[in-house]
Amino acid sequence: MTIQISRAFRDISLSFARNPVTNDLIPLRNEDAIKKSVINLVRTRIGERFFNNLLGTTVENSLFELNLSENTSYLEDEIRVLLENFEPRIRVREVIAENIEDSYELNIQIVYDIIGLPFPQQIIEFILVPARI
Repeated sequence: MTIQISRAFRDISLSFARNPVTNDLIPLRNEDAIKKSVINLVRTRIGERFFNNLLGTTVENSLFELNLSENTSYLEDEIRVLLENFEPRIRVREVIAENIEDSYELNIQIVYDIIGLPFPQQIIEFILVPARI
């Protein structure tokens, strides 16, 4: 197994917040940049991004399924494959999708390591709630 050495990671914040002194966009750095990227990838629907119909998951669409508990293992595999294919800065350790009883909410926990930087194991946990308009 080869160990990849990398430099620091930087991404643009989607809030487009500006530095009050320099008027430049405030970048996200290292683990914050990767965390935001992972959440954006998971929340992206398949076909939502132009020129890449393979990028995305069915997580948002599955919130309205009647039997969400049977879909959790499929969603876990889908998220794992997505992150392995489209986020080369991380190594996925574990993905846990868990439905919350008596609601259509989905709790997702992703455990990963950052490749090339000496950060401890990262854990992202967020709840997806269907929004009705």
